[in-house]
Amino acid sequence: MENNRDRKNDEVYSKAIRAGKRTYFFDIKSTKGNDLYITITESKRRLEEGAGYEKHKIFLYKEDFEKFKDGLMDVLERIEEINSGDYTPPSEDDFDFDDL
Repeated sequence: MENNRDRKNDEVYSKAIRAGKRTYFFDIKSTKGNDLYITITESKRRLEEGAGYEKHKIFLYKEDFEKFKDGLMDVLERIEEINSGDYTPPSEDDFDFDDL
């Protein structure tokens, strides 16, 4: 039987980011086989009194780290372009659905 101390060992690193009514948690965890994975959790207080928190969680596994990072970086760069006025929306011909 696993005790709480053993269970805590799967938590490698945690970073909390408070953003208005939401808190985002980025957690690095380890499997029993010592493979690392990431959980990203959005936590938002429910509006009803005493209702607790609403949470949404994404699990990101090591084989997807690079693709996730590339996609996130691409989106953040587009946001910078849009905000600076240098953005030209892509045409339908620019999408490569074979990559999906």
